[in-house]
Amino acid sequence: MGIGCCSSGCSVTGAVNAGFRKVLWIALIVNTVMFGVEILGGLQAGSMALLADAVDFAGDAANYGLSLAVLSMGLLWRARAALIKGLSMALFGLFVIGKASWAALDGVPPEPMAMGLIGFLALLANAGVALLLYAFREGDANQRSVWLCSRNDAIGNIAVLLAAAGVFGTGSAWPDLSVAFIMAALAVSSAFTVMRQALGELRQTSIPTVHPYAAAPLVTLQMPNKS
Repeated sequence: MGIGCCSSGCSVTGAVNAGFRKVLWIALIVNTVMFGVEILGGLQAGSMALLADAVDFAGDAANYGLSLAVLSMGLLWRARAALIKGLSMALFGLFVIGKASWAALDGVPPEPMAMGLIGFLALLANAGVALLLYAFREGDANQRSVWLCSRNDAIGNIAVLLAAAGVFGTGSAWPDLSVAFIMAALAVSSAFTVMRQALGELRQTSIPTVHPYAAAPLVTLQMPNKS
């Protein structure tokens, strides 16, 4: 669905709706599986970045499920869903900032080889989902939020790989912690983008629509009495 259709408040067309729904189901399955992989791998490797990314996978899976629930509804409900997703993205960013700040006090470096292997697997998963969602990136706030989540996840996975290389080269936990702050910044930035568009669509749906061919009120003219 193009921007023009979105701005006029029309619903998703049947073809786009069916295609988007199919991609969302694929994304939901991929993110659910990768959540389990990164939780186990992050705990084993001791990587803060992998654990943060696992929470992100869980949040994305919930967001995809929410998008599937409201996909066939009107613009009002899709905008409300996008607003909820924007808030969850912002909360995720704050969560990562808090966890990374706490882990900085410990300073124990993660296992770089396991961190890099799992990070590469996550990159393949997120890049594949992002490519599938690329065609829907200019849709309404709900579709745009899903695209932004997948794009940011792929960027975050590249940062995880760089952090793994940094931990391997320096033996320090700071590359791992730095990635956590980068992912938090991406989440908060995208959250404001999504919420701004969702609020605009909510304001649009609150404006009453006047039909151009609505009948005008009948006005009766009384002629003056000549008697």
